[in-house]
Amino acid sequence: MPTRNRFAELHAEIAGWRRDIHSHPELRFEEHRTAKLVADLLTKFGCDEVATGIGQTGVVGVIHGRARGSGKVIGFRADMDALPIPETTGLPHASTRPGIMHACGHDGHTAMLLGAAKYLAETRNFDGSVVLIFQPAEEGSGGARAMLEDGLIDRWGIQEIYGMHNWPGIAASKFAVRNGPQMAATAFFEMTIKGQGGHAALPHKTVDATVAAAHVVVALQTIAARNVDPLKTVVVSTCGLRSDSNTFNVIPDEITLRGTVRYFDSEVHELVQKRLYEIAKLTAQAHGAEMHLEYTPRVPPTINDPVAAERAAEVARAITGDVIRDFDPVMPGEDFSEMLAVRPGAYLFIGNGDSAALHNPAYEFNDDLIPVGCSWYAEMAERRMPLK
Repeated sequence: MPTRNRFAELHAEIAGWRRDIHSHPELRFEEHRTAKLVADLLTKFGCDEVATGIGQTGVVGVIHGRARGSGKVIGFRADMDALPIPETTGLPHASTRPGIMHACGHDGHTAMLLGAAKYLAETRNFDGSVVLIFQPAEEGSGGARAMLEDGLIDRWGIQEIYGMHNWPGIAASKFAVRNGPQMAATAFFEMTIKGQGGHAALPHKTVDATVAAAHVVVALQTIAARNVDPLKTVVVSTCGLRSDSNTFNVIPDEITLRGTVRYFDSEVHELVQKRLYEIAKLTAQAHGAEMHLEYTPRVPPTINDPVAAERAAEVARAITGDVIRDFDPVMPGEDFSEMLAVRPGAYLFIGNGDSAALHNPAYEFNDDLIPVGCSWYAEMAERRMPLK
């Protein structure tokens, strides 16, 4: 069926929730205002259960269908956290918190699931239960794992689970979902390059950690270019370099490098981790410096169950008439992978059109997606748990 008329009626209201969340962004595990807004709305909708504080600041809502004889329980997940990025959109609903914004569309994801919750609580045209999961701290901080450790799956008996993310560059409101790997695994690294500081005019009396760090940054690019099989995929990115020097004529003692590794294959990951350490250590030593590495795997790859991915695609086709099934996996990571590791399910993209990229200060969620995304959740619930 096409987009449901009820969501056209609710569109302005749902967009209002989205813009309110956008104006008041909150970072990982600080989503107190957002969580309260979500919990209050779920209660107002008449959800059968609303639980807060799951995974610190997560919220779970439960809606039972008109019948529950099927025993089926399906989970839908949306993320709530923002990013430490200063917003440049200049929109009337732009962030009111300097240096923080919803640059990844989590405001839209939350709003769409709330819209679906309102509809499902009104209609209850399904046989089973829907568990609505509003997750904190998706942006690299383990929010999914925190909810799982708080008993998310077993407490509510979730049997299969689905999530959705907007994707700039895909036509607005068009869905995309693939079987198997959809998004990459991620790891973070932090290196400290330690030398011997001194006066910038007397570099021969120092061990210049800045020069050593610069060579390390360049050398790390050889991992993907010269160590990993060209037919396999990996990204090694150094994303930050800092020192404690804030003047023009001091060579600092230490430089800190931060970055990320993205991959799909566990053997590739083992190789990358090994070479990262070896290259950085020996390059630093070649410049007379020392290197200390902290390496932290974050999330596994996001892998869709093929049967669940086809179910997601069927519902997407019913709503929009078409769905992209043959796109390549993408290298960003997603901690929804933690949930897919314990229950079958799928993660799909909904196109955000020609917006700025994710994590860009000019990014804006496309509110035209709202009726389509809400319709997908509602249709998925009713198709997977049909009333007899």
